[in-house]
Amino acid sequence: MGSKQSSGQNNLNDITMRRNQSSGQNNLNDITMRRKQSSGQSDFNDIKPKFVRRKDDITLDDDPNVLRVEMSCGHAVSPKSVSTWCRCLLERGQYKFYCPAKSDGIECEKEWSYSEVRKAAGLSDSERGYFEEKMARLAAEAEYCEFKSCPSCESYIERKDLTNLCVKCNICTAVKKKTYHFCWECLREWKGPAAHSVRCSYEDCINPVDKLAECSTIKLSSVDNVECPSIRACPTCGLLIEHNGTKCKNIMCKRCKVEFCFLCLELTRICSVPNNGYFKVCSVAQRQTEIPVWKR
Repeated sequence: MGSKQSSGQNNLNDITMRRNQSSGQNNLNDITMRRKQSSGQSDFNDIKPKFVRRKDDITLDDDPNVLRVEMSCGHAVSPKSVSTWCRCLLERGQYKFYCPAKSDGIECEKEWSYSEVRKAAGLSDSERGYFEEKMARLAAEAEYCEFKSCPSCESYIERKDLTNLCVKCNICTAVKKKTYHFCWECLREWKGPAAHSVRCSYEDCINPVDKLAECSTIKLSSVDNVECPSIRACPTCGLLIEHNGTKCKNIMCKRCKVEFCFLCLELTRICSVPNNGYFKVCSVAQRQTEIPVWKR
């Protein structure tokens, strides 16, 4: 089938465990293993939160009767404010937490570990489950290749070749005693020649390039209602991103974390040069006819 058509098989734990090997990152092994610990059990290395009677540096609430936690950066937060802020970061596709408190107009931005956030926010078991799974998924998407659930066995599959829609599941191949491939786009068992890896043979399977060609147009209200395609492929990693027309023309890709202009498809730092401006109208790129390949 060729080396391109075989894909590495990794479950979510493998992905998060590999994440631990890079220095300076949050300990995701702590994330995946935390579920195995009984409620109320703590690590021997846990440090108890330090409570202070100071205003909340996130919400600026200064009720003197409310105890707040002093974070490692020195700012004080209430359990609710730190939980709400970190949940907001997760919903924006960020799995690393940082302090948003401002001093003299400058944001702190010091990183908080998940362990610190968990204790300061007093997360319940269900909240911890949400945080930990969300963080693991976002970390896997950001640091490694795409992954999806196999349509047959539902194990997580990592697609190393981002240009190949024909993906092999090693578990199903072993169980079924025959090679099992599925379509990365429509998530059905692969139909048609495996060599034709840019499209399977199901008539209703829409290729990513077809989505770019056939999507509707939108008007971006933030830049004088200029029209452009509603779906663009990130010029850095190729992830398809849909715009609803109501927000800024500059989009932060949730996978590669690179910001680009939805109109001209240039990186924001290039588009927003002094004579152009962050919110100014720029040239509108034509519909894309191919998916950029992420060169990491």
